[in-house]
Amino acid sequence: MAPLIALTGASGFIGQHIVTALLDQGFAVRALSRKAVADRAGVEWVQGSLDDPQSLLRLVSGATAVVHCAGQVRGGSREVFDRCNVDGTERLLAAVQQSGGCERVLVMSSLAARHPQLSWYAQSKLAGERKALEAAGSMAVGIFRPTAVYGPGDQELHPLFTWMLRGWLARLGPVDAQLSFLHVLDLAAAVVQWLKAEKPGSGVYELNDGAVAGYNWSTLRDIGASVRGAPVHLLSIPTPLLRRISSLNLAWHRLVSAEPMLTPCKVNELVHNDWSSSNRAISTDIGWAPTVGLHRALQDRLF
Repeated sequence: MAPLIALTGASGFIGQHIVTALLDQGFAVRALSRKAVADRAGVEWVQGSLDDPQSLLRLVSGATAVVHCAGQVRGGSREVFDRCNVDGTERLLAAVQQSGGCERVLVMSSLAARHPQLSWYAQSKLAGERKALEAAGSMAVGIFRPTAVYGPGDQELHPLFTWMLRGWLARLGPVDAQLSFLHVLDLAAAVVQWLKAEKPGSGVYELNDGAVAGYNWSTLRDIGASVRGAPVHLLSIPTPLLRRISSLNLAWHRLVSAEPMLTPCKVNELVHNDWSSSNRAISTDIGWAPTVGLHRALQDRLF
């Protein structure tokens, strides 16, 4: 019988790729969903949410491992992020402990958790990590902190790369800001490798595409120019303008009772000057290494 992996966030951008990678490697998948979804061979769907302890218990019962990929990425208050990223993580781990049969848990966090001072999102991801590690007990608990993830199905970085290959690159923050990226296929492969490892490491792991020096806005411009065979024009977006727009956007979304993506907190993340990261820990512990660099991804349109 195939090992059963319980997965949250399976319908999201990253989660969909993780499902495919798990099925390709012979795992059975049980996935949580708020609403009914189309059947997929090898996937058992559990209708419920991170707010519902009973559905979480159904999700994890009999699973050998749990991959927690669900997360709140937009919101107009700290409480909105905490309800999912902190309280939801705590309820999931409580269900795992109650089920008693799970050997390992992998939590998909974010590199933003390294800088909790920047945003509500970053604060909630760090707090969620701590909840997971506190509940570890005898289980192996891994925390993945990927940097900016892109690939097929992504809605966030796709416009940036599309316009770059048309000759325009909008710069946010300092021109020499340290940036890093990760292709979603490499992230999904890392998840599978951690699950299959004989002795998976516990703790926090950063993940990026392996570019030793990382990137800055000038190197992005040069990569784009190389791929398209023509210049890329670097346009600076003033940070005060971004902050003004984000404040208006937050006020509007609060007025219409919707959750915004662009907020003053998000601007803090966008203009931060150090998103460098290191694969050293995860490469040492499970031997994972990325295979898709940014130049290749743009050249082959893998985004």
